[in-house]
Amino acid sequence: MPQPRVNKTPVIAGILGAVFVVVIYLVWPLYIKATQRASTKPRSVDRSVTLLESEKQTISLFEDAAPSVVYITSLAVERDLLSANLLELPRGTGSGFIWDKHGYIVTNFHVIQDAEAARVTLSDRTSHEARLVGVEPDKDIAVLKIEASTLNLKPLDFGTSRNLKVGQRVLAIGNPFGFDHTLTTGVISGLNREIKSVTERPILGVIQTDAAINPGNSGGPLLDTSGRLIGVNTAIVSPSGAYAGIGFAVPVDTVNRVVPQLIKYGKIKKPGLGIRVIESDMFRAYGVDGAVIADVLPGSPADLAGVTPAKRDNRGRFELGDVITSLNNQLIESADDLYKALDEKQPGESIILTLSNGKTVRTVSVTLGLLK
Repeated sequence: MPQPRVNKTPVIAGILGAVFVVVIYLVWPLYIKATQRASTKPRSVDRSVTLLESEKQTISLFEDAAPSVVYITSLAVERDLLSANLLELPRGTGSGFIWDKHGYIVTNFHVIQDAEAARVTLSDRTSHEARLVGVEPDKDIAVLKIEASTLNLKPLDFGTSRNLKVGQRVLAIGNPFGFDHTLTTGVISGLNREIKSVTERPILGVIQTDAAINPGNSGGPLLDTSGRLIGVNTAIVSPSGAYAGIGFAVPVDTVNRVVPQLIKYGKIKKPGLGIRVIESDMFRAYGVDGAVIADVLPGSPADLAGVTPAKRDNRGRFELGDVITSLNNQLIESADDLYKALDEKQPGESIILTLSNGKTVRTVSVTLGLLK
């Protein structure tokens, strides 16, 4: 009688499965240890660098312009209570740039305002005591001078702010929050903006940019994509005091007009009428538009032209004098309008003022004097 055949496949499969489990049990820990050892080794590095042409241009521009940008520390002088020695203590920081090989440094007036001394640090980390040469608070511009080797002084190339376009790429270099030589990029967001200087007089033709400008950037350069100076970073609009997308720069054409005078005279030769004006907002409710004249300096150009100021009558009541309503046929509706019109004139230049006193309108010719 034939013997029944036994199916050995399950047995063989069981044996193989057992062997597989034993192998996994023995080999898996070794595999885990091997991979752990491998993960502690440094990864291989791809040292090739591929840059876009626009990136190469930005890098080259920064490397070329950065040596022209300086770090400015404003100092306060205090007496040490223990030693009675005078100490120079930092009170603020800002940026600036090298004007020429003679060591003249341009920055914002508000960077060194109220400082008793200043120190300029160049890109090579050398520090130099700075002498104040001159200031123009109405334009927020100041000029310092350091004594340094001409080999370490690299002036910026100059452009013009006359033909700038909204949307044009710009670069700002400065020292925000104490971090030296920081580059930010953006575009020109607007032109011919108007901001108030520290003296509350308007700065005209200001450049608006979205390139990040933070505290410490003040006084640093705004550059075009050719690396030429087109403005001096001066202010931001921000509820928090930090960058919020709107920054301003004094146009280079203004800077190029002001700085040579500061270097030569220590101040700006401004045209003056010899008058003090009142903001006309308070008079508009009474239908008065123009620059209301509050006072006329005796012997001044306005006095010689017969301009009459406001006054008080015997009962102390205010009596309106002359109000400037136009200058060379340019409409004057406020004190700011008058400042703007005079800003384009020179001492010794003759102008025609239209004056109204509420009853009569007349014109007078005035030769502008030198504002002291």
